[in-house]
Amino acid sequence: MNTKLIAKNPTAYHNYNIEDKIEAGIVLTGTEIKSIRNGKVNLKDSYAIIKNGEAFVMGMHISPYEHGNIFNKDPLRTRKLLLNKREINKLTGLVKLKGLTLVPISLYFKGSFVKLELGIGKGKKLFDKREEIAKKEANLRIQKELKSRNM
Repeated sequence: MNTKLIAKNPTAYHNYNIEDKIEAGIVLTGTEIKSIRNGKVNLKDSYAIIKNGEAFVMGMHISPYEHGNIFNKDPLRTRKLLLNKREINKLTGLVKLKGLTLVPISLYFKGSFVKLELGIGKGKKLFDKREEIAKKEANLRIQKELKSRNM
């Protein structure tokens, strides 16, 4: 099936060590779908929770559709995620027992359906972030040096 990326969460890999990923469907209204097709969605401050055996995504901002008038919903409303009971039980165990977090990584079309890729990860500490930035800069300097020597 063809997939088309709609939005990515820019802070997901910066703030979390993502250990596993899972794909989930999402319950949306018609005007939200139209707004998503226009690319008016933001995952930056979003997160997922599991409550009463159901998964929800919080803080995902979908801008109101311009021509939607009374059918537009709240841009930051809580949206239900579509997962199997087995997947929800697995995620519940990981979140409660291991202290992991569910972070939306990307939103994309899979065929005509909108899918949300959830990352299961542990939050990074400040020194972890600094260490990762230092490694990236060192690799970048090495690459530049190798490129200049080869020319």
